[in-house]
Amino acid sequence: MLALAALALTGCTSDKGPTAAQAGQTLKNHILQLLKERNAQDITITDPGGRNIPCPDGKAKQTFAATGKDLPQRRPDVLVDSLVGALKRVAPYEIVSVADPGGSVRVRNTAAQTILLLGSPANGQYSVSGETQCLAAG
Repeated sequence: MLALAALALTGCTSDKGPTAAQAGQTLKNHILQLLKERNAQDITITDPGGRNIPCPDGKAKQTFAATGKDLPQRRPDVLVDSLVGALKRVAPYEIVSVADPGGSVRVRNTAAQTILLLGSPANGQYSVSGETQCLAAG
């Protein structure tokens, strides 16, 4: 029991947050899960990510993006609202900024160190892209 408590304390004190690679995998999972929540069809990965992009101070970030289709008559503003609504079933993101009405919405998950841009370039089309914060490259 004592060893387990010591292990738990060590795990908590050595946790410095995710690495860029770990956050990149979370980013990918969140984006694909969000499109799945919306029952998007013909999901296409437009940025496969998986590589570190240099940041200042020796840190790195990762990106990922995908698109999907919905019913062709659904307007972009409706699709973006649907993405925002479905996001709470994926992970706890908070809205950071909103473009013009019907435009893209930028959201952030502080714990996962990820930022998503939820959009719709045309009727019936979802677009979700994201990046991690600048994190330890390890």
